[in-house]
Amino acid sequence: MVTNWSDVIVIGAGAAGLTAAVELAKAGLSVLVVESRERIGGRILTLQSSAGSFPIELGAEFIHGMVPQAWSLLRQAGTEISEMTGDLWCWDRRLLPCDFAGEVDQVLDQMDVDAPDQSFAEFLRSCCAGREAVDERAKKRALSYVVGFNAADPEKVGVHWLAKGMREEQEVMGDRAFRTRNGYEDLLQIFRSHLASFGVTVMTKVEVTGIQWKSGEVVVSALCKRKEITYRAKKAIVTVPLAILKIQPGEAGGIAFDPPLPQEKLKALDKLEMGKVVRLVLRFRERFWQSLVPSGGGGRTLADMSFLLSENEWFPTWWTTMPFQEPQITGWAPFRCAERLSGKDNAFVTQRGLQSLGRLLNISVAELERFLEGAYFHDWQSDPFSRGAYSYGGVGADGAQEALAKPLGDSVYFAGEATASPGSNGTVHGAIASGYRVAAEILGTR
Repeated sequence: MVTNWSDVIVIGAGAAGLTAAVELAKAGLSVLVVESRERIGGRILTLQSSAGSFPIELGAEFIHGMVPQAWSLLRQAGTEISEMTGDLWCWDRRLLPCDFAGEVDQVLDQMDVDAPDQSFAEFLRSCCAGREAVDERAKKRALSYVVGFNAADPEKVGVHWLAKGMREEQEVMGDRAFRTRNGYEDLLQIFRSHLASFGVTVMTKVEVTGIQWKSGEVVVSALCKRKEITYRAKKAIVTVPLAILKIQPGEAGGIAFDPPLPQEKLKALDKLEMGKVVRLVLRFRERFWQSLVPSGGGGRTLADMSFLLSENEWFPTWWTTMPFQEPQITGWAPFRCAERLSGKDNAFVTQRGLQSLGRLLNISVAELERFLEGAYFHDWQSDPFSRGAYSYGGVGADGAQEALAKPLGDSVYFAGEATASPGSNGTVHGAIASGYRVAAEILGTR
């Protein structure tokens, strides 16, 4: 089956694809968006619990810093944005109030983009000599931070990429986290409105399998309800996750390019990695932790707890819904923790989550189960249309994201968080920025 022509076909209905589609349609182009899932949003996945109106975020959750890409869209729609507030608690043989940003920074600040690149693990093994007592603790916390925040393998993630990312994050105050009342569903509603206003066609459950391209024309092959379908357009924008682009030719789930991707782009793909994360959201009947008084807290309760950090082997990081007073806690399992949990069912993941949280809060699993109202998780590693969480740069990744973003002639363009700069990749605002970039590239070559 062959469809009619459009000016642009956008492959992927995540934040990058939706942004590009709206911008191009505003300029008068006919735009078709095809999405392999049955919904839009990509790695934004917002659910509602049966008993509460507060969102269950199984994908992206926070707005990282004062980033215009997300803020401008939300403010134009009159959406209220709240900053995450509250107390940070850490597990160190017991639960303690903590603030180790200074310790972590004294390690991370020694990363040098002018020195030969190396993995973060290699960097830790050789850095900070001469201050053994302090530095070993700081290095351990820096390792936990890098692995947790980037969902990265410390033996693969590159120091150059990390250092550049830190500089960019500082410029937008990326250490501050914000959210809206309805989560990222607020942003998707804005996109839905814009798509309808500018006449963008969106087709879901369409899995792209191949792209034939030449100057001024692309032919996109896809499967829809097990039937082969073909789309023709003047240009295509590819916004699929990094792991999908890294699938080897001929392997199921990948996209075959004809002509094949050039060596420059293949080398860029080889230098970029996909992080691993499993998120678990536990919804309780009440905020039971607000009356808990940890032995190391000097009489303080956990009523204002925002983050809880530990070295737990299943879920080392937890956070609440602060500043919203909701009976809900999210567990974060990066890298090795995610590998242990990936492929397991909801009952297994929930039980490990309850055991981890109970150990940290000194409360029994049986008691937690009495409070528990619902448990929600999504295995992004096993998701065939994602195959991971979000991207990061490996050793020698300098320029890899720019190379990945480079178009194939005037026909095939690339967007998505993996094409964003080091400080923005892995974020919704980075994906949005890439959508604006690729739309500008296309409009500049009309």
